[in-house]
Amino acid sequence: MKETVVQTKPNQLPCCVIIPTYNNQNTLQKVIDGVLKHSNHIIIVNDGATDNTAEIIKQYPNLNQIHFPENKGKGQALRAGFQEALRLGYEYAITIDSDGQHFPEDIPVFLETLKQSNNKNLLLIGSRNMNQEGVPKKSSFGNKFSNFWYKLETGIELQDTQSGFRLYPIGHLKNLRFYTSKFEFEIEIIVRAAWKGTAVKNIPINILYDEAERVSHFRPFKDFTRISILNTWFVILTFLYIKPRDFFRKLKKKGIKRYVIEDFISQNDSPKKKALSLTLGVFIGLTPLWGLHSVLVIFLSVVFKLNKAIAFTFSNISIPPFIPFIVFVSFVLGNFILGQEETFNINDMNRNLEVLKHLKTYIIGSFSLATIAAIIVGPLSYLLFSGLQKKKESVVNA
Repeated sequence: MKETVVQTKPNQLPCCVIIPTYNNQNTLQKVIDGVLKHSNHIIIVNDGATDNTAEIIKQYPNLNQIHFPENKGKGQALRAGFQEALRLGYEYAITIDSDGQHFPEDIPVFLETLKQSNNKNLLLIGSRNMNQEGVPKKSSFGNKFSNFWYKLETGIELQDTQSGFRLYPIGHLKNLRFYTSKFEFEIEIIVRAAWKGTAVKNIPINILYDEAERVSHFRPFKDFTRISILNTWFVILTFLYIKPRDFFRKLKKKGIKRYVIEDFISQNDSPKKKALSLTLGVFIGLTPLWGLHSVLVIFLSVVFKLNKAIAFTFSNISIPPFIPFIVFVSFVLGNFILGQEETFNINDMNRNLEVLKHLKTYIIGSFSLATIAAIIVGPLSYLLFSGLQKKKESVVNA
């Protein structure tokens, strides 16, 4: 049996409201009626409900409806809703949960925020007050957990990344590919949207947790595990692909001179913070941890709250033209520290992996080189950044 779609005539408004629902018979009608006070451009996605959902939806024959014969998950329900919205000519879609926790009265807030924004490639997430009375502690913890990983993966700090009350710029996101189908889809789409260049922001909304009516289908162990696996994969992609990609795109767009001025000199960070960031980048870049430089430098920058742009830039000191020189100096330094006289032919390095024969010498030498370089560049970069800041302040005060 295939999913069925009941259609109404397309309309000219660029935004519709999508209501995914699964076994929320106690609150569904109230949500639909509430949304109808603000818009009749509605798509209801019945995700294979086994209660009276189908009977309730029959009362609204003029609304677009999608019926799954069996439960597929919230992610699949949203994706089906987006596809139908695009087919009907919508460029934006507001999603609202059917469990009654959201207030349809907030729909105009999303539309007005979009209208006032200069950037129409905008994804808005309703920010709930997770500290108000009645909010389950597990929901508050899960939201903080999700917010942390989202910031690590995208660099965007949000107060709420799990709210289902959102406005999506589906016209801008239609070419993105998604791989999840359950609750984790709402994490996947905001991460991939941010990676593509969509602005992702929070707007405050009201919330009601009525445990007498609200039915949650979130499975703590299964769904939390799926979300954790997704975040793990996204972190790997962030460090190994997204961060390097963004760095080189920015460098190509701005040019080296402008990049240095805007991202280094004009940053509001203190000279000390900039110097520590540069020192960290140089140290990590000279270590023998090939393939992990970007991961380590971004992670440590986040942990120690340093300037990620500066740290990442200087971690790329081990670019191909410099690698033979760095390896050779590391080997010589390792020889000196170990008090030995091993020979190393730099010209044979690519042919017979000569460096692997002297791995101990190389590792000791490279860490020593990284330490020495950090000790030297740290104070020098601090003096440089201090001088640049004083010069900038003198120009401003002139």
